[in-house]
Amino acid sequence: MSFKQAAVLGAVSFFLGVLFICFNVDHRILWGELTKDVVDDGFQFYTTFFNSPPAIKALLHGMVGVGLVGLVSKLHKWDESAMFFDGTSLVAYMFGIAVYLTVTIPALKAIVAPLEGVNYTLEGGEDRVQAIRVLSAGNIIVMVCLGGILCLQAGQEYARRTEAKALKEEQERSKVTHIKKNQ
Repeated sequence: MSFKQAAVLGAVSFFLGVLFICFNVDHRILWGELTKDVVDDGFQFYTTFFNSPPAIKALLHGMVGVGLVGLVSKLHKWDESAMFFDGTSLVAYMFGIAVYLTVTIPALKAIVAPLEGVNYTLEGGEDRVQAIRVLSAGNIIVMVCLGGILCLQAGQEYARRTEAKALKEEQERSKVTHIKKNQ
């Protein structure tokens, strides 16, 4: 495994870990009974997440950069493997970043700093409750993208090993054939 692939796998695995932590709240919001306790737990969790120290936010955004640099540098080789596996991984990664920028950040802001004068009740389904549901759905979409990247990277490694094995077998056959011709 190369440094480039390790950078991609490290960043993707890091974000999957963060999102699996969020999944403890998300699955109850999306697929469980939506009670006041579930919504309050979600508000508290995501408020804490949003108000985390700047060093944690810098780490998260730095890891985004590490994954992006890793994928672009792997794509720089531009062979068939890079085009199919790394190109598709880059598209999925960029889609995950787009979901983060367009869904996650605005939803977090709506949860933490709601509009004034709006009554946020569970029965009314107001903006804050809808924002936490949208945020949870966005997290699931990003998890699917990151899981797809892991599968693509594993597929690339499998294809590389299979190709190397077939090439080695072909070289051994041609060597045997060459030796038989010379005798």
